[in-house]
Amino acid sequence: MTRASEGPEAGPESVEIAALSSHTWPALAELFSSGGDPRWCWCQYWRKPGSNWTNTTPEENRRDLEALVGHDPAPGLVALRDGRAIGWVGLGQRQAFPRLQRSRTIPTVPGDGVWSVNCFVVARRERRSGVATALLDAAVAYAAEHGAALVEGYPVATDGPRIASSSVYTGTTAMFERAGFEVAAATTSSAGGGARRLVMRRSARGIGISRRPRRER
Repeated sequence: MTRASEGPEAGPESVEIAALSSHTWPALAELFSSGGDPRWCWCQYWRKPGSNWTNTTPEENRRDLEALVGHDPAPGLVALRDGRAIGWVGLGQRQAFPRLQRSRTIPTVPGDGVWSVNCFVVARRERRSGVATALLDAAVAYAAEHGAALVEGYPVATDGPRIASSSVYTGTTAMFERAGFEVAAATTSSAGGGARRLVMRRSARGIGISRRPRRER
């Protein structure tokens, strides 16, 4: 179990972060069904090539994510408060994401043992309280536990005009920098308002066991 302090805005409460499992699936399904892009995508965007994406339906995407429940490694981690899901991070070995493998806008940076952290969902009432940061830290630890040498993400550079929160589902460069990531490559991929994404990486070596998320059976 990982308990992450949320800082002064969240008060004394803590967040539990656990791998997606049959135990955490109902809570995650409730979070995703509550609205916004997750209700349609179900964190399948990176897992399906572009030629197939426009033909998918919310029901199919939900089934495809549910089919991964119980896999080891898990397809993502769930942040919970008092048993209620308040956040999610999608992750996995880079080759598990066909859209990344075929991308013409996000370059494949050379390296072995690369894991990808590519999707964040935080409940609206929990935003700006440190949940996404806690999820990123736990994702790095989880990847390290499963043999990753490098962890990379595709955050949005938010040093320009303000952009909608729905456009930063891959995270922000500031958040990744605080977690020890460095820029590995520029991309031609952009979020809302034209803000560019970057490939950012960090080593997964030497991550302490105390940072690992809880493993559900």
